[in-house]
Amino acid sequence: MNCIIIDDEALARSIIRNHCEKSTDVEVVAQFENAISAIKYLNQNEVDLIFLDIHMPDFTGFDFIQTLKSPPKIILTTSDRNFAIEAFEYDCIVDYLVKPVGLPRFLKAIQKAQQFSLTSKEPAAPAAATEAKQEEGKDLYINIDRRLIKIDFDSILIIEAKGDYILIKTEGKNYTVHSTLKKIEEKLPESKFLKIHRSYVINFHKIIDIEDNSVLIAKDVIPISRSNRPILMKRLNLL
Repeated sequence: MNCIIIDDEALARSIIRNHCEKSTDVEVVAQFENAISAIKYLNQNEVDLIFLDIHMPDFTGFDFIQTLKSPPKIILTTSDRNFAIEAFEYDCIVDYLVKPVGLPRFLKAIQKAQQFSLTSKEPAAPAAATEAKQEEGKDLYINIDRRLIKIDFDSILIIEAKGDYILIKTEGKNYTVHSTLKKIEEKLPESKFLKIHRSYVINFHKIIDIEDNSVLIAKDVIPISRSNRPILMKRLNLL
């Protein structure tokens, strides 16, 4: 099995790599100190198995898993035993190794990975049908001073919640509408829009830059909540 190692600690990566070299059943093809670099690699390469640390700066192991459209088999490595129950809510997770990882326990995890069969995915047709339905409309009508104003979806940059109102920022003009973020979110096509914070929905095709926990759209810097960051990363076409 080809595998990669993702861990922000150099010593931890070295231990796992050394264990892999003592097994004839697994070969390390790459190792990474952060999840973002690993995501870029996986966009271009397929692997059979990932050794994944749970605790990493800015991006936890669970955040990383949620970014993967078709995750391979994963063995978690961590010094914390408290995430075992949460770990096995993911079909792709094969085993849970507590650091420091001894060779006998490591080899047992490899055996489990060899015998493990990922749960088959549901057919893609329903999702395709849903997307087609969402794309039927290309615009939105809002009520401003008893007038119905048409806004093209493509022109919308950001939608911000402001109490009982929402602020819709477009490429040409801004509009304040008496509504909720949840209500307008239901009318937006998922292929273009994404909620990245409890107060913000963005047109992610308009993103200029992403840095740390924020995105830049036009001249606005928008915060990304920790829970929404994996969803955003999953939607991006990373190189």
